[in-house]
Amino acid sequence: MNFLSFLLSGIILLNIIFIILLIFFERKDPTVTWAWVLILTLIPVLGFILYLFLGLTPKKRALFQRKREEDKLRNKVSHNNFEQVNQALKEECCFGHMEESILKLGFENDLPARIGYNDLKIYTSGRDKFADLFADIKAAKAFIHANYYIINDDQLGNEFMDLLTEKAAQGVEVRLLYDKMGCRKLPQSVITRLEEAGGEAVPFAPFVIDINYRNHRKNVIIDGQIGYLGGINVGDEYVGRSDRFGDWRDTHLRLKGQNVDSLQYRFLLDWDFASDKDLVHEKKYFPEKEFSGKAAVQIISSGPDSREEEIKSVFLKMIYEAEKTIYIQTPYFIPEQSVLEAIKLAARAGVDVRIMIPDRGDHPFVYAANNSFVGQLLEAGARCYRYRKGFLHSKTICIDSRVLSIGTTNMDVRSFKLNFEINAFIYNREVARSHDEIFQQDLENSSEITVEDFENRGWTIKVRESVSRLLSPIL
Repeated sequence: MNFLSFLLSGIILLNIIFIILLIFFERKDPTVTWAWVLILTLIPVLGFILYLFLGLTPKKRALFQRKREEDKLRNKVSHNNFEQVNQALKEECCFGHMEESILKLGFENDLPARIGYNDLKIYTSGRDKFADLFADIKAAKAFIHANYYIINDDQLGNEFMDLLTEKAAQGVEVRLLYDKMGCRKLPQSVITRLEEAGGEAVPFAPFVIDINYRNHRKNVIIDGQIGYLGGINVGDEYVGRSDRFGDWRDTHLRLKGQNVDSLQYRFLLDWDFASDKDLVHEKKYFPEKEFSGKAAVQIISSGPDSREEEIKSVFLKMIYEAEKTIYIQTPYFIPEQSVLEAIKLAARAGVDVRIMIPDRGDHPFVYAANNSFVGQLLEAGARCYRYRKGFLHSKTICIDSRVLSIGTTNMDVRSFKLNFEINAFIYNREVARSHDEIFQQDLENSSEITVEDFENRGWTIKVRESVSRLLSPIL
């Protein structure tokens, strides 16, 4: 009994220490602080463990300080002339004030965010994406650089790894950067086989304590001529082979043109950090481009290594600049207050705001948190939909059929603050209109959430949503 009393007293003392640490030393966002205080108070033992792995941030500052300094130095080398490029874009692409202001903010936030012309192809299914990606990998002659958050140990994952191993054995330079947390089920034997064939593979954050900072990027660069980025990872569920999720609705992008260099630059910065090798200045990875299309694109990345939340800032700018329409697709709608208020303000101002979320969730707390924000949007005049044909994993935002973003960033706190993300911002009205047509098609497979539906949900659902809403800053 004395031992139990001593143990309980120790746990209470540790909780008090962590709460003091949160309030006086960690300097977290107040909403995050209150979420952790709630967890540490209500579930002291489990809360203590969770905070050790997910809450402490001094390690973040130490871990990414070198990366931040090196990236900043290299950014100065890659700084391109914004005014000159912007003028050319205005003359050739019918730019208005909206495009110019969004583009300039992206440039100021993320200096490698070069603006260039590209030929684009948008995918709405993993089957189409991997058919083209595998064909491009098979045709690779010089190098393949791939960065994925998830590579599963299943049919598609094995096909992907076998193909990389085959190309490495042929003498093609193959580099695979993978997230240790997301790829935790990938056998080491598969990675070893790639390395034995001459390829290289490194985890982005190998330490268990760093599981909170995930490399959520999904980009591939082939021979410096073709690039891929978007929401689709490597696994059977992403091509509709999952009994749990069924058809998987996602959005991915293939680029051929000047912004392949932007993807390459971002990959090499991450590779240099993870492998402690310096390849970012190797000119062979930035060859002359064989073709540049007509779509103006800006690649912007963000992560816990940066002082600004670059992608979130550009999202906010897009929302504030919108005059007619805002179309958002996201699997996780857990926005910060600034983003939520911006969307509500746009809806109240008469902008046609439409938010599409999944009808089913892959995480119960996240799904409930999604629903908890819907009521405020409905009250503001926004229209919200649940996608019912499988699982919606698409991460897009398009305004006024003029500016479109496709990438890895969810509309949630984790993507804005903790994950390493990358998005393509597309300044081309033809491409934006094609996205809006896709959005309209998705509406046919969705059901609208009415005010009456939301108000009539059961009390158990309301309780689950309330708890999830309180925990949303750390989900």
